[in-house]
Amino acid sequence: MTRVLVTGASGFVGSQLCEALCRQNYAVRGALRTDQPLFDQMTDKAVVGEIGAGTQWVRALDGVDCVVHCAARAHRIGDQLSQQHLYMETNAMGTERLAQACVAAGVRRFVYLSSIKVNGERSAGRPFSRADRPAPTDPYAVSKWQGEIRLREIAAGSGMETAIVRSPLVYGPRVRANFLRLLHWVDARLPLPFGAVKNSRSLVSVWNLCSLIERLLRDAIPEHGVFMVSDGADLSTPELIRRMGVALNRPARLLPVPVPVLRMLGALSGRSAGVERLCGSLNVDISSTCSELGWRPPLGVDEGLARTAGWYQSRGHEP
Repeated sequence: MTRVLVTGASGFVGSQLCEALCRQNYAVRGALRTDQPLFDQMTDKAVVGEIGAGTQWVRALDGVDCVVHCAARAHRIGDQLSQQHLYMETNAMGTERLAQACVAAGVRRFVYLSSIKVNGERSAGRPFSRADRPAPTDPYAVSKWQGEIRLREIAAGSGMETAIVRSPLVYGPRVRANFLRLLHWVDARLPLPFGAVKNSRSLVSVWNLCSLIERLLRDAIPEHGVFMVSDGADLSTPELIRRMGVALNRPARLLPVPVPVLRMLGALSGRSAGVERLCGSLNVDISSTCSELGWRPPLGVDEGLARTAGWYQSRGHEP
């Protein structure tokens, strides 16, 4: 039985991945910052504290065949300059430290959950592919790119295989930020000013992301080791809102406010980055991932949204 260490096991993606791998008969150990309960079948845990250049991994890696590194300092709009070094500490130096420990422990495969933000913020007329030159623009994206670089440098010549997954926005149970706000607004039947937006964005449900990660644990990995992922169906913001409405059984009320007006209002309110994510385009080309791995996203976007809506509605009126 393959033993897998999942970092960030209590997080949004990590918790779903642990459950998915346990269902598929992997022996899963969850690495946690603090001791806390996971789901009932998950008893193998290792508390490692804060992830960074000094994290001790020996106990967590004992007997481990593969590592999936989900833990990260997530992107937070509005982080102060004084906080930005924390991205490098966790996402770059922390990944470097873990990779070194994995090589020393004889781990055979390391799957790193990176971000499509490594490629850039906007796809400018054509989807990002693994062949594109990385162009990270903010401290979070730079730190994830540095994590990729350091992982590959350490793994080179060691015998440890690496797979890097560049993901767009992930949605599913426990989603936060803009996606959760949209769910709340649609559920509240609020009129939304995005009817004139003509963008296109790739998303990925946590279930499709976990499916790809499991494939990368199980099958041979092409030497390049970089994989784009999405649901395989890009949506405009108005179309996403309409489909959310169907999933929530609520009417989608869209007002055709011109995009320049939205951007101006975003600038005046200090929410330019959030508005841009709702108005701009960011597309991901997953054709090489599908062809090289023989993989397809198993869940359609409408089913992913229905499952997410079910989670949202189960929370009652929690904000």
